[in-house]
Amino acid sequence: MSTAPHGDDTAGLPPPSLEARVHGEQVLAHITAAIDEAGGWISFADYMGVVLYAPGLGYYSAGARKFGAAGDFVTAPELTPLFGAALATPAADLIGRLPDGDLIELGPGTGRLAADLLNALAAKERLPRRYRLLEVSADLAARQRECLRERAPALLPRVDWIEILPPRWRGLMIANEVLDAVPPHLIARQRGAWFERGVSLVGGRLALADQPLTQGALRDAASAAFPAEGDYVSEINPAAQALVRSLAECCDAGVLLIIDYGFPASEYYHPQRASGTLVAHYRHRAVHDPLFMPGLCDVSAHVDFSAIARAGVAGGMTVGGYATQARFLINCGILDALAACGDPQTSTYLRQAAAVQKLLSPAEMGELFKVLALVRGVDGELVGFSDGDQGHRL
Repeated sequence: MSTAPHGDDTAGLPPPSLEARVHGEQVLAHITAAIDEAGGWISFADYMGVVLYAPGLGYYSAGARKFGAAGDFVTAPELTPLFGAALATPAADLIGRLPDGDLIELGPGTGRLAADLLNALAAKERLPRRYRLLEVSADLAARQRECLRERAPALLPRVDWIEILPPRWRGLMIANEVLDAVPPHLIARQRGAWFERGVSLVGGRLALADQPLTQGALRDAASAAFPAEGDYVSEINPAAQALVRSLAECCDAGVLLIIDYGFPASEYYHPQRASGTLVAHYRHRAVHDPLFMPGLCDVSAHVDFSAIARAGVAGGMTVGGYATQARFLINCGILDALAACGDPQTSTYLRQAAAVQKLLSPAEMGELFKVLALVRGVDGELVGFSDGDQGHRL
């Protein structure tokens, strides 16, 4: 995904349905009220929190379909069950090392990854004691139950749904495309002055607006991360860092596996990436206006993996591996799983091969997506990082 402005990249997008337009108006009214209550300006982090998570209104809290061909974007588990089959390799290894641990998935989407992982682990005879899905959306939890009943009915008794993080955990925790949806603060430096970029109303319409950023943690973090000179706008995400640190602190023993699109800090805050990484997704199109149709499209930012690694270490874990998604999945045997699909001339094989190509290709998800493993109390090399570990770049 490009992070540079693209002019009008909303041209040709299909219009929302009448039901969606009504919902969008409700979200806009909610945001307008929040801005008025705050005195005319809210931080971008607060804006993104509302449009994604406001109860009954936010993109992930309301009932619209988000994932797959009928939604706004496709995640790796939606592309092919081979993604879950590949993740089953390190999962089975860790279950063997920590047989009393659980498998916990944060933000489990449609439930496809859970179903695929459980089926692959059952085939390996390495099922976890419990598979726990942390899901705060009742709508998504219902869809996950439906998916598991359809795809892994015999394994459904092993699955629990939880709405808050466990006070302590042990085993494997997976966060696939979770941190990109944690609202960041948007910081700008212009002609040497620092600002926090937020959202206000101009002529009755939502608009990005700056307020001076005085001394404090956000300014200190931006000053340390941004290039030394020039105008620059980018994200600082203390909430994502705090989440990872808290997960690390409450881990007794296990691995936190984070899969997402992003960069180490040296690339995230490269001088040429001067407009940040915020992007909205609507009907499988990237829109570089983060205020586009609030509540009706996804909004996300790339992950600063250096900051996330530091947060995990601050919470008592160590970095067990960092690699591109392509290298990680190859190390986990996804090409062997593809070969097991049968005759390369069949439609089944060709369909799975096209999906694997999307997962591995540098032009698609293979290089932009990274995998970070944070570990505590687990000795030895982690499966998935035997070749191509880039931990030195963090």
